[in-house]
Amino acid sequence: MNWSGRRVLVTGAGKGIGRATAVMLASREARVLALSRSADDLASLKSETACETICADLGAIDQIEAAVKPALPIDLLVNCAGTTTLQSFVDSDLSEFTRVLGVNAVAPMVLSQIVVKDWLARGIKGAIVNVSSDAARRGVVNHTAYCASKAALDAMTRVMAAELGPSGIRVNSVNPTVTLTPMGELAWSDPAKADPVKARIPLGRFLDPDEVAEAILFLLSDGAAMVNGVSLPVDGGLSVS
Repeated sequence: MNWSGRRVLVTGAGKGIGRATAVMLASREARVLALSRSADDLASLKSETACETICADLGAIDQIEAAVKPALPIDLLVNCAGTTTLQSFVDSDLSEFTRVLGVNAVAPMVLSQIVVKDWLARGIKGAIVNVSSDAARRGVVNHTAYCASKAALDAMTRVMAAELGPSGIRVNSVNPTVTLTPMGELAWSDPAKADPVKARIPLGRFLDPDEVAEAILFLLSDGAAMVNGVSLPVDGGLSVS
């Protein structure tokens, strides 16, 4: 795909998969609009890529429109911002469950509505990638809120693809297994937890953020022009083991 001049909004761009995606897009001449709640992360990313920035906390759902709408128009959207909490099902706190669902599922819905309404008004055929997880289809111990939020994101992806496809708007999700981002390292730092999962991955290791970013760029690209409504595993074969 010729990325030159394509304006791409990437949320969660301060760290991890979002940052890797923003850097990769910028290196391929896209015009990156990076959103993060960390001003320091955005400043360092801007110095590296010369991207535009939006400093906003997507956990504050009622503030999303005011933060994002002035930045329109964009051509492509990556909903990558995410959070987690490590609690067993029995001990899951309702406020934490709601917070994780808000960032991981509700915020992508609200942000996508803002962008899609603009595309429909202008007759634009855009593409959206929602960054989900293999946890959307697995029961991961102590990840009640995270698993629920990513399953919700995948379900929403399918509905978006069905409803928006006739207008030429494609929506897909990418579903990586454990990725060595700061959040991933926090959740999977214990070898007793990590090693059994790693042993089930035919390729024998966890993911690097750049490997997920490459999948995101493919789904955004014209090369994926007939890929719509999929949840793409990026898991080294874990889903078949």
